[in-house]
Amino acid sequence: MSHSPNARPTRVGDTPAVRRTLIGIVLVIGAFFILAPLVVIGMQAFSKGSGVFWAAVNHPDTRSAIMMTVLTALIAVPLNTAFGVCAAWAITKFDFPLRRLLIVVIEIPFSISPIVAGVCYLFVYGLQGLFGPMLQDAGIKVLFALPGIVLASMFVTAPFVARELIPLMQAQGRDLEEAATSLGASGFRTFLRVTLPNIKWALLYGVVLCNARVVGEFGAVSVVSGNIRGQTNTLPLHIELLYHDYQTAGAFAAASILAVIAVITIIAKALLERHGASRRSVAAPAAGTVKEQSA
Repeated sequence: MSHSPNARPTRVGDTPAVRRTLIGIVLVIGAFFILAPLVVIGMQAFSKGSGVFWAAVNHPDTRSAIMMTVLTALIAVPLNTAFGVCAAWAITKFDFPLRRLLIVVIEIPFSISPIVAGVCYLFVYGLQGLFGPMLQDAGIKVLFALPGIVLASMFVTAPFVARELIPLMQAQGRDLEEAATSLGASGFRTFLRVTLPNIKWALLYGVVLCNARVVGEFGAVSVVSGNIRGQTNTLPLHIELLYHDYQTAGAFAAASILAVIAVITIIAKALLERHGASRRSVAAPAAGTVKEQSA
């Protein structure tokens, strides 16, 4: 039996039965392991009525946890955004001996347990730690306070912005920046007018992911915050305390806030991906036209 030389090789999923089976498995797993917990959170949050739900949300400890979570995100996300942009710029625009080591350092939080990171901060900023006595003499409290929570959150979210930008900036190369510099533009003006417009969607995507992780971080923050009700609790820590106190309605009400934030994050992520894809599809034919004209 002879085969046509132009015949396309059979791929996984070309058979309708295989395709339907794979899609069915993904839908079932997604429904039971991802969608079902969110539905249960919503149902349990309102299981005792909307009055109990709003009373739990308006409880002083819950409001304090919400404010601490928002405040942490407002500090940690901009700082990590600035760090990610600087790191991506340094790695993709300059050649230096420790370039690969810097990439490894940025990715360390991906491979370390957040709880281990929190314990490390205890050994660095605790009273018996490396900088603990010096900070105590200066009257600066890092652990069991907002600075420790921000530091732990920054550690676990440090790679998110940088890892979104580095592949994109490597693909874009240095030609545009070098052309702008050769025409007399300063480094800051080159970044604002040339680099930033080309990376803005990837940057926003990284910021969204970074914010989602800061809001939901539990392990590292639980070690450095001290779990003080109404003072150093973030929303994830407050939910755990309520659940251990058998206040299930309050725990699910607080968890529903995190679930809403997660849904908003997913929607924002999908919109950014869609917008980025549409811009790439518009840019590709335009680039092809320019090449044809230049040829």
